Amino acid sequence: MSYLNQSMEVLDSPQRKIGRGKIEIKRIENTTNRQVTFCKRRNGLLKKAYELSVLCDAEVALIVFSTRGRLYEYSNNSVKGTIERYKKACSDSSNTGSVSELNAQFYQQEAAKLRGQISNMQNSHRHMLGESLSSMSIRDLKNLESRLERGISRIRSKKNELLFAEIELMQKREIDLHNSNQYLRAKIAENERAQQQMNLMPGGGSEYELMPPPQSFDTRNYFQVNGLQPNDHYSRHDQTALQLV
Repeated sequence: MSYLNQSMEVLDSPQRKIGRGKIEIKRIENTTNRQVTFCKRRNGLLKKAYELSVLCDAEVALIVFSTRGRLYEYSNNSVKGTIERYKKACSDSSNTGSVSELNAQFYQQEAAKLRGQISNMQNSHRHMLGESLSSMSIRDLKNLESRLERGISRIRSKKNELLFAEIELMQKREIDLHNSNQYLRAKIAENERAQQQMNLMPGGGSEYELMPPPQSFDTRNYFQVNGLQPNDHYSRHDQTALQLV
């Protein structure tokens, strides 16, 4: 009995109590611990929101921004639709302002966000062009340099790809033109052989024979003397003697 009482006292002693102590709610100074705590509690918060929407059939919209500006959200319907419903419910309950005023405030905030994004994009564009670099640190300059090198590498890769495709197309066109040239040469040679065979055939010459050249005239428009000579195949007895009267 005494042994049992001693065992109960040991179990009830403060040293034997196992449990997680309370954490003081304040900003965690250590960056790594803060990031780990954010990831764990963010996942738990998203899980609780999902369970609440499923178990209770409630419309839940959760929006979380990290210290780096990254957005985490959950909604079983639509974040935008839930926000519109929230604004309408606030305007109906408080009557502090009309819906148009709330919409104006909302759009003003959205316009301010868009202006900030545009300013950041313009600064990034100037940095890409090598302008406004005086306000950048060594780390930012190294990051910018690595981004530019990656971009140039992708641009060169795309340019080489297009050049290789163009070269391949020109080579194909060259082969097609060469084949067409060979075909035309073969047709010309075939036509020439056919023409030579027609010339070698009997009676295959020209349909009309060339006429003998006309007799030549001298400067006085008379026939030449040899043109007036008698032919040898006529006998001299057939010739008529010319006499002067």
